[in-house]
Formats: sequence, C-alpha cells, structure tokens
Amino acid sequence: MSEPTVSETRLFQPTADFASQSHLGSLEAYRALHKRSIDDPEGFWSEVASELTWMKPWDKVLDESDAPFYKWFTGGKTNITVNCIDRHVEAGNGDRVAIYWEGEPGDSRVLTYADMQKEVSRFANALKAMGIGKGDSVAVYLPMVPELAIATLACARIGAVHSVIFAGFSAESIKDRVLDASSKAVITSDGTYRRGKELLTKNIVDEGIADCECIKNVLVVQRHPEKEPFAHGWVEGRDHWYHDLAKNASDECAPEEMDAEDMLFLLYTSGSTGKPKGIMHTTGGYMVGTYLTSKLTFDLKPEKDVYWCTADVGWITGHSYIVYGPMQNGVSQVMYEGAPNYPAENRFWEIVEKYKVSIFYTAPTAIRAFMKWGDDHVTKHDLSSLRLLGTVGEPINPEAWMWYHRMIGAEKCPIVDTWWQTETGGHMLTPLPGAIATKPGSATVPFPGIDAAVLDEDGNEVERGILAIRKPWPSMLRGIYGDPERYKSTYWCKWDGKYYFPGDGAIKDEDGYFWITGRVDDVVNVSGHRIGTAELESVFVEHPAVAESAVIGVPHEIKGQGLVAFVIIRTGAEGDEDVMRKELTSMVDSKIGKFARPEKIIFSGDLPKTRSGKIMRRLLRDIAEDRPLGNISTLADPSVVEILKDKIKG
Repeated sequence: MSEPTVSETRLFQPTADFASQSHLGSLEAYRALHKRSIDDPEGFWSEVASELTWMKPWDKVLDESDAPFYKWFTGGKTNITVNCIDRHVEAGNGDRVAIYWEGEPGDSRVLTYADMQKEVSRFANALKAMGIGKGDSVAVYLPMVPELAIATLACARIGAVHSVIFAGFSAESIKDRVLDASSKAVITSDGTYRRGKELLTKNIVDEGIADCECIKNVLVVQRHPEKEPFAHGWVEGRDHWYHDLAKNASDECAPEEMDAEDMLFLLYTSGSTGKPKGIMHTTGGYMVGTYLTSKLTFDLKPEKDVYWCTADVGWITGHSYIVYGPMQNGVSQVMYEGAPNYPAENRFWEIVEKYKVSIFYTAPTAIRAFMKWGDDHVTKHDLSSLRLLGTVGEPINPEAWMWYHRMIGAEKCPIVDTWWQTETGGHMLTPLPGAIATKPGSATVPFPGIDAAVLDEDGNEVERGILAIRKPWPSMLRGIYGDPERYKSTYWCKWDGKYYFPGDGAIKDEDGYFWITGRVDDVVNVSGHRIGTAELESVFVEHPAVAESAVIGVPHEIKGQGLVAFVIIRTGAEGDEDVMRKELTSMVDSKIGKFARPEKIIFSGDLPKTRSGKIMRRLLRDIAEDRPLGNISTLADPSVVEILKDKIKG
C-alpha cells in the first residue's frame, strides 16, 4: 500500500536569520542535546529544573522503583505559581503584560504580572474563606475570561487540586466529573458569549450539581461586573459572588509548600468505556516539562514576544500552553473569549494585528476552516508581526500546512507541528524552530528527553507500526484518579509493560521523522487490508475543493468493515456531487488502492463538532449505522446531525 502522507518531498529549512537568534540554532545542536538527554536523562532534567525556583531541592531526580508509577524530583518542594508569577515580579518584570484579554463582544482587559500576583492571591484568599485548602478538589467551569487562568493558579497557590471542565460540556458531564473527583466547590460565571449568544454557565452548573452532595460552595464570577448579572438561579449559603468575597480578601497570599509529587490538577478525558478518565498531573515534573517545552518549541523571547494559543483552558493545551508553560517563561500572551468567526471570519486576524502577535498556535481543524472561508479574510490584515506558527490537536494534512505557511506565515515563519496528549502533559514530537527542517504533515523528531520509537507488537523497531515512548519523562501522567489498574491496562498494556503506549500508529521515514497515522483504534480492516482513517482523510483534502473530511469504519457483511467518508466542500467550490465522488474515488485509487474505496461519500456543509472544534466521530458512526445518538449537547451546531441523517438515508 502506498503511503501518501510520507511521500512528501518538500523540505523547509530554517532561515539563517531565524536560526542565528533561536535557542537551538542548528541540527547539530539539537542532535547533541537530544543525545545527552537520552544518555543521561537525570542529569539533563536536573539542569532544566535548576533554572526554576524551589523551596527545597529534590533528593532524587527519578524514582523508578514502582514502575510504571514513576516519580520525579522526589523530596523537592516548590509551588508552581512562584515560577509562573512571583519570580518575574521579583526580577523586576512586574510591569510586563501577562495577559491581553479580548472578549467576544469587543471588551478587553490588560493584566501585568504584578496584577496577576495580586489577583491570584486575592482569589486564593477567597477560596480559603470558603474552607478550601491543600488537597481539596475544586471544579472549574469558566469561559475564556482572565479569571479562568487566575482561578487555576489560585488553586495551585493554596495546594487545592483543580479540575477544569470545558465550559461547553453538558450538565451531565459536569456531574460525572464532580462526583468522580469528590469536588468540594465549583468555580463558574454567571454567563459568557458564543457567536453573539448568551450562554448561561451558572444555570448549567446548577443542573449538573443538583445531586452532588460533595459540593459545599459555588463561587460565581460576574462576566460584566459593571452591569446587571446574567439571568441565573441562586442558592443562599452555597452560592457566592466572587467580587463580594474579593472586596475583603487580601492581595497577598503566601504560596503553599508543595511536594514535587503532590497532585496539581485532574483533567478528564474521554474513555473507551464511556466513563471519563481523570488524568492526574503532579507539581514538580509537570512544572519542569511545560517550562522547557514552551521555551524551546516556541523559541520564546519574553522581552519581545506576544504569544497566542487559541485553545481553551478546558483542555490540556490550555493548561500547558496558556497557563503554566508560557507564564513560567514570563511571556506576554493573548487570551480570547469567543468564536473565530464572530462577528466575521476575520476575527482571529483582527486580533493578531491589534496585539501584534508574534507566535500563533492553533488547531488544524481551525486552519481548514480558515481555508474554507477564503483568503480575503486574511489579506485585509497586517500579519507581519508573526514570526512563528504552531499546530496542535491532530495531524495536519500537507495542503493545510502549505496554506498556513503561505497565507499566514508569508513563507517566512517556521511551523511547529506538535504531537502530544493530555496524558503526556507536554510536547513529545515537534520540530524545534531554528534547528529542524520541516516536512508538511510530519511532527518531525522527538523533543529533548523523549525516547520515541515505532515498534511492532513484539517490540521490534519498524518503519510502520505503533508509536512507543521508551523512557519516562517529567510531565507524564501519574495515573488515572481512583483507578490504578485502568492506568496500567490502558497505557502499559503492550511490550510487557516496559514502554508507554500512546494509542497512535506512526511511520518513521528515512530521515528519522515521525508521521502520526491516527489512533490505532481508528485503523479499519477492510478485506484484510489495514487502512488508517487519517490516511484516507489526507487524500481527500488534497482535492482543491475539499476543506475537511472525516472517515469512519462501519460493519460490512462481506469485507468485515467498510468505509464511509464525510466531506466538506469549500465555500464557492460546490459543484456536481456525482462528479466530485468520481474524482475523489479516483484519488483514493491512485494514492492508496481500490481496496480503500469508501462505500459512501457524503457531502455536507459541516460535521458534528464540539465547541472546541473536535469532530465527534462517535456520532458519525452512530449516524452511519442508524443508532441512537445519545447526548449531543456539547455540539457547536446540533442541527448538523439531522442533516447528515437525511443524507445517509438519501
């Protein structure tokens, strides 16, 4: 079978100008650093950790005595907020902007690091006043307002474990997470905006926690302190306005001394059993990992960069690369509340121009949406401040990569295509700008300290197989909350438990570059041929009229499994669907083979996606197989489901 994603011959070298000013300026420098990090991981990570502030040094860098429950920097004492805030203020950088915040309606705020120190302390003292202390679990259900970053840091300040729930999840999802974590309090807001509409977040929380006896307090941030609150219910004695508590709260709060292995946060990710998995991250290792990956992957220059990660803090990307990583590096960043296409499709580029963003980190799904909307929305803005681009969340197809390179980066900005997971805590595979030449569609090489390989089921290195991580790393998950056996059976179930199993397939090319082919469970066996759905999706989006595609496997009485493709056509490129099907089928024939032809190709204006832009493939399978759909409340546009059901039947 041909491999269309690995036939990429275009190679983009770092420019001499960029390389000369980057943290790692050559391939040789990267190779030397990576070799040292693998040969002497404890010495390498000890050096990195020494760049940060500790209340007490660690006794041992890595404890492997209870593998796979690895421990890092044991005996060390610190508080991550000291490294995110206090050390910058103490170094004389308190006046540096920490957050440029942009609300969807156009309101804005600017918070310096000195402001953040006071606001985090004030919020921490408000939590203390409600009886929250070290080790307590606090659920956070907030939109992308500054208080989301402030609240998570406030929890970390006092040693409380935050469990951020994306403010697009349903009441039932809130209930599941609150009960699993036994959260004592919820932090929410009275409301927010999404595509111009008011979203009543407090009401959703009230419904979700109705039967959660563990919740003793609800702290409510008012979205518009100067206006009337959004409509909401109120439970006297349980519910508290944050601004009322803040009036009497001191803006000084000493950081709690935390052991390196004390839990920092829980973050729930979907599980194959239907029950969300509470991924545990601890203080010291996560702190060190997010600090270094932010610094090197984004080549951060705190004194001049304005960084913008478009993710939501409700996901791991927002934890690692909005709150903790960039702030440890003392960089200024943009935080945006709303949708990328409200009030128009140029909103992101308007923000880039307004704040002179120099580093822009977004998802391939968003990039393909930008392509679909058309270049005119980009060209009306001055994006010359950009010097580095990044992608996160899924493999990016080469055509989207090239559009991003050309239209957003003006063919001068390196692109860091990052592969990592909620479980890994930080980047695992990524080009380091200035050092690594890039290939469109490839996550390229392992980050320093990461020993990655492509293995077969028996643990032999192969060109095409399963991605494996062969050495522990500091920011790795420490388990699944309350379920150590599930942790072992999910992530250490292959290769006699010696290596971490991320669940992704991969290809390693002749240059040592890694290509992620999609989830192992997204490999469909058609008449004995194993076909990665990501490979087929990549073929479809090579067609100039295709903006995005999603491919799923469905039962087939002859082949065992068949394929169904859902395809979004770019605006203005619509045409005869029968002609388009023939063209796409011909591309599959030539790129992969006739055995990979889908049983059906369904054209649609959109796909069922969460509000964060993730395609809900589970729903596509349910639609294709005419099964009950279950909860669709997290979808950005639930009406898409009915349209697709009609098209499938037609």
